Amino acid sequence: MTIAHSLSLAAAIALLSACASPSKSVAVQQQTQCPLNLQVGQQMILSLPSNPTTGYRWAVREDASSILKSLGPEVYSASQSDLVGGDGHSTWRFQAIGSGEAQLLLTYAQPWDASTEPAETFDCRIQVR
Repeated sequence: MTIAHSLSLAAAIALLSACASPSKSVAVQQQTQCPLNLQVGQQMILSLPSNPTTGYRWAVREDASSILKSLGPEVYSASQSDLVGGDGHSTWRFQAIGSGEAQLLLTYAQPWDASTEPAETFDCRIQVR
């Protein structure tokens, strides 16, 4: 076997193993992507539409902490337009830390108005293997 043939065989094996392994992160932007299956060590990046200038905020109600570890606080990013009060996205990062199933539940509401139902809910069943 020639050196060139050995190198091309090694490159092909590396390429195939990269295709078989899960992506390091999964982007989630809609509840329709749930239920979600992750591998231990994989990251989940959740990004939901948000507009805190209206008084509405996303709140994590169930954090799936038995299988997910938060990698930091919520990060809000405004849209690229120059409109005052324009909408944007709230983003959270999690890492799958253990096998099992859990629920990730967030609600979008005005925090001071507990008597009103949330304007939106993000409810996702997550399974980690």
